[in-house]
Amino acid sequence: MFSVFPCRGLLKLNRVLFLNFVKSLSILSPTNSPEIPVSKALPYLKPLNSKISNYMKNGRINEAQDLFDEMPQRNTVTWNAMIRGYFQNGLSHKALSLFSVMPERDIYSYNIVISGLIQCCDLDSAREIFDGMPFRDVVTWNSIIAGYVHEGLIDEAVRIFNGIPLEMRNVISWNLVIGGLMNGQQVDLAKEYFRQMDIRDAVSWKIMVSGFARVGRIKEAHDFFEEMPVKDVRAWNALLDGYMENRRIEMAEVLFQRMPERDLDSWKCFINGLVSCQRVNDALKFFMEMPQKCQKTWNGVLCGLIRNGHVKAVHGFLEKLPYADIVSWTNVLVGYFEMGEVSGAIRLFELIQIPDTTVWNVMICGLGENGHGEEGLKLFVRMKELGSSPDKATLTSVLTICSDLPASHLGEQMHAEAIKAGFDRVTEVSNAMITMYARSGHMHCALLEFSSMPSHNIISWNSIICGFSHHGYGEQAIKIFEQMRLSDVQPNHVTFVGVLSACSHSGLVDQGRYYFGYMKNKCGLQPTNEHYTCLIDLLGRFGLVDEAMTFVNQMRKDGIEVPASVWGALLGACRIHKNIGIGEIAGKSLLEIEPNRSGIYLILAEMYMSVGRREDAEYILNQMKEKGVKKQPGCSWIEVNNNGHVFLSGDSTHQEFSRICCLLDLLHKDIEIMISKSNTTLEQFQVAQDGP
Repeated sequence: MFSVFPCRGLLKLNRVLFLNFVKSLSILSPTNSPEIPVSKALPYLKPLNSKISNYMKNGRINEAQDLFDEMPQRNTVTWNAMIRGYFQNGLSHKALSLFSVMPERDIYSYNIVISGLIQCCDLDSAREIFDGMPFRDVVTWNSIIAGYVHEGLIDEAVRIFNGIPLEMRNVISWNLVIGGLMNGQQVDLAKEYFRQMDIRDAVSWKIMVSGFARVGRIKEAHDFFEEMPVKDVRAWNALLDGYMENRRIEMAEVLFQRMPERDLDSWKCFINGLVSCQRVNDALKFFMEMPQKCQKTWNGVLCGLIRNGHVKAVHGFLEKLPYADIVSWTNVLVGYFEMGEVSGAIRLFELIQIPDTTVWNVMICGLGENGHGEEGLKLFVRMKELGSSPDKATLTSVLTICSDLPASHLGEQMHAEAIKAGFDRVTEVSNAMITMYARSGHMHCALLEFSSMPSHNIISWNSIICGFSHHGYGEQAIKIFEQMRLSDVQPNHVTFVGVLSACSHSGLVDQGRYYFGYMKNKCGLQPTNEHYTCLIDLLGRFGLVDEAMTFVNQMRKDGIEVPASVWGALLGACRIHKNIGIGEIAGKSLLEIEPNRSGIYLILAEMYMSVGRREDAEYILNQMKEKGVKKQPGCSWIEVNNNGHVFLSGDSTHQEFSRICCLLDLLHKDIEIMISKSNTTLEQFQVAQDGP
């Protein structure tokens, strides 16, 4: 059967309509069409024509072409079979070429070409053929109307429909135009055309019920439903679906109970509607009553339970009930990780006998996002050992984990793995590589990867800009941002956090002011707390504390709550430039937000002491004691032989503490000896210069 056009993009209310229309085109089949006038009939051609049709139907185009070329005589049906076959196999240019050299055409020839062009979304060419036809039948008219409806050109479809001779209109013609009007939200005009119909079928009524329900006019949808002379299960489903789309769950429940018969679509529609309305327990109950279980519906119910936090209950269902598939298990894994239940996810994963790539990806990504990156890497190694092939999502997750770990060599190994697997030019994987190299400080590698990408998206630009900014390469970050402005990618909030941070780290005051205004006025992006923090920190670093305070006041004026990060940046600037007045405001405001941060008390006390306000400094320190706030110990870390070591100030619990102290003493003595030698050499040089 020849398909007029792909119905994938159409709304549900027209699916049955267009299927019926396609059925009406069965007369286009060469095996069903008359064999031209008897005087020109060649009876032995009929099996050959059927053979051509079968070859084309099964994609054996060359064999059909060879048979066509070998035939000493052909009739119009032969040509039609070839043209139709070319369209079926996506070779519209060959179909049109053959059509142009046909010695004789019939109505079926024109209809095949018009329908084939519509299927190829070439409506202009179809209209050209339509306008040049010497004669038309109802299939011709319906084909061109269907094409305009499919493209959303409803007004033109209506105009063509109005031009059809009254005696040539059939129920499909009416259904096409009424369905198109419903798709275009012209429901009242659709209603007017519906009332003009002489003959209606079940599809006509269903269009009206679905169309009115879809736009929320439930009462009219219900009235059309009650007016239907014959109600099949599809009509009941149309109204049920309308109730569900408008969240009229009680009405849907009553209708569902009233249905004289229910098919699989009835159960799926009702249960999915219950899930979308958060009545997941009821959905589970009805699923158990469902005579023919649907795996997709079951997974929908499980997802509803998971979203409501019932992950462990779903896990229990999977182990007890025989409806689980790999999608079910994967959804529960995602639920466990979203709850932070890593141990539960690991236990469930071990129950899956043959995990697919998606399951491995969920586990690796979930472990990384929940602070178990090393376990995620071990799982990746296990995945490869068991013969599963990583995809771009796998490598992206693993590279993201490497970004969070202190050992950069792991990321380099994953880069090699990506090249080996052929994913090194996939945008998502390249973005993860840029982030990984940037976080480890290897900006030359990050830039090399960025430059080698065939195309960039917003994440690519943001990763490289923020990377340079983070490591103090402000001018380089600005340079790349200027390149971004020449591309088709529009900057977002994250981009300007990187740009303003780059200006702050590199002391680019004028540029910082400019880009802050550019973000607001040219890009239409409302500054967030992070943008204000960057700008205030920039101004404060260079002693422009009063100007920084004006931006704080602007935030308040705009109704934005000033966060701790802004007050902290302002307090740090006041400490450096000894602006006690604004420093007091910033410090006290910061203590209201974070009363347990020891650093705030210490900075305020230091500022007071620097200007001789000893009593104020003692008062701040006494407040710190009374509230039980203790100074947080300093922390540092180092990587040795691919292992990270963390040290806290005053902590002597490290297993190599004695050796470290001994080595530091040796280094200290070596330094003293070197200083002593340097001083002696300097004295000798001065004596030599002064002379005897």
